[in-house]
Amino acid sequence: GADIRHGQLNLRAMSLVYTTLLSLVPLLAISFSVLKAFGVHNQIEPVLLGFLEPLGEQRYTIIENIVGFVDNIKVGILGSVGLGFLLYSVISLLQKIERGFNDIWGIVRSRGILAKFSDYLSVILVGPVLIVISIGMTASARNADIIAKITGHPFVDSIFVQFDILLPYLILTAAFTFVYMFIPNTKVRFLPALLGGGVSAALWKILGALFASFVAGANNYTVIYSAFATLLFFMIWLYLAWLIVLIGASISFYAQNPSNQALAGRHLVMSIRMREWAAVMICSIIADSFYKLKKPWSVEKLAAKLKIPSKSVDRILTALEARSVVKQTCENPPCFIPARPFEETSLWDIISAIKEDGERPGMDMDFIQKNNKIEQIFLNVEKEEKNQLSKIMLKDIIAEDKN
Repeated sequence: GADIRHGQLNLRAMSLVYTTLLSLVPLLAISFSVLKAFGVHNQIEPVLLGFLEPLGEQRYTIIENIVGFVDNIKVGILGSVGLGFLLYSVISLLQKIERGFNDIWGIVRSRGILAKFSDYLSVILVGPVLIVISIGMTASARNADIIAKITGHPFVDSIFVQFDILLPYLILTAAFTFVYMFIPNTKVRFLPALLGGGVSAALWKILGALFASFVAGANNYTVIYSAFATLLFFMIWLYLAWLIVLIGASISFYAQNPSNQALAGRHLVMSIRMREWAAVMICSIIADSFYKLKKPWSVEKLAAKLKIPSKSVDRILTALEARSVVKQTCENPPCFIPARPFEETSLWDIISAIKEDGERPGMDMDFIQKNNKIEQIFLNVEKEEKNQLSKIMLKDIIAEDKN
């Protein structure tokens, strides 16, 4: 709730609406081509009808136009440039979705190029097939001979009525759960993802019903906006749909990271002093486990140990990685180990990594207009700090703690 009140989820949802409008037809064109290979391309329209159900009768006009656009795109005759543009449009949508999820989870690192290619390709190629298979299995289950024989009994009929009501909700929950586990560039546990998926599916149904009643009674808007009313309602529903998706992602994050709930909706910025202390503590914990041959620490476990938000821990670790103080393991979620011997890593290496975090070429200390006298004061202070902290190696601190 706090994330919505502070406008963070609203801004992401509005941004995704714009990208979706640009990418929807290319996405459906690729999905159509994939489904056509399996001979089930005629299932695109029922899926769209389900998604746009809250728009009432106006959904048929929208779907007719969208399907018309898709039919006009002949993937086979577009050539390599045209096909590349289609893929780029779809990938840009998936990238923006991943950025939105990563931002909710406080993840600074996005997927690598190879991981993006393989994961996004899986979504583009396999996703439509799975959707159609789930719809086909549902229809088959309802039309099976054995089911047809046992229906007719009042008790059995009541069960199937409940089944028909629950089945769409269960399918939505499963779809949202998969999205919340797959999209963020971190390991999301099943139960938090399931909680987010269940809430999102319920919101989808509730807001869908409310929006459908609003559209049905919005005759004034139809008179005022005429043909644009359909487009306006479509964009509003797209916004609500993305807002529901992002709310579920936020719920999954807070369910997996309860220590962050007190900071929900706040733009948390740790002071430089806090980040420096936290960085030294993080490195000492990583070093202690490494030299005692214990299991490495993940972002989530470090956050719980230090009782600070995982978003802040991830930002600190990113700064330390950039200066080759620590590095990730290949585990999922990644854990952290020393990037070089901590006998050679001084406290100044850690502190300077935090001090310089955020500096980039063209936006560093040389960018600031300086006063020579003030600059000399700061250089002297930094030189003295460097002289003192460069003498203290992190391994020495760990050894002293053992004694």
